[in-house]
Amino acid sequence: MSDTSSESFEEDVLVELGDDGLQEIATLLGTDTDGARSVVGTTASTLSAPLQEEAAAQAPAPAPDPPLQGVATLGGGLGGLLGGGMMAGVLAKVAKPVATAVSKKTGVPVATVTRVIELLIPVVLAVLSKRAGRTPPRTS
Repeated sequence: MSDTSSESFEEDVLVELGDDGLQEIATLLGTDTDGARSVVGTTASTLSAPLQEEAAAQAPAPAPDPPLQGVATLGGGLGGLLGGGMMAGVLAKVAKPVATAVSKKTGVPVATVTRVIELLIPVVLAVLSKRAGRTPPRTS
């Protein structure tokens, strides 16, 4: 798992979003699902960096043998971020700079990207929550 963490994060967001959500974003963007998939992927990857930074800032000091870089580092600080709605506040804080960055990358107006981010916030929270709580599957 070297540099694929953002790619798998994008894929996780797309899977969590589902076909209906992707179609809703395509309609919002005035494009097809491939165009929407591209904007969602760009938005998810752009969102992931500040979220990982925020999670790292909230994380306790690393153990002597720190976990692998990437997704594994989200777990420590993310539990605290998800509690009490803090992550929603973090997302709100990074939404404007992310919308500006995505707009520059995609050519989609900032206001439209901001609406896409608003639709993606619950999806991103769900993905991050699943990743933070990821445990080996239990058989019942």
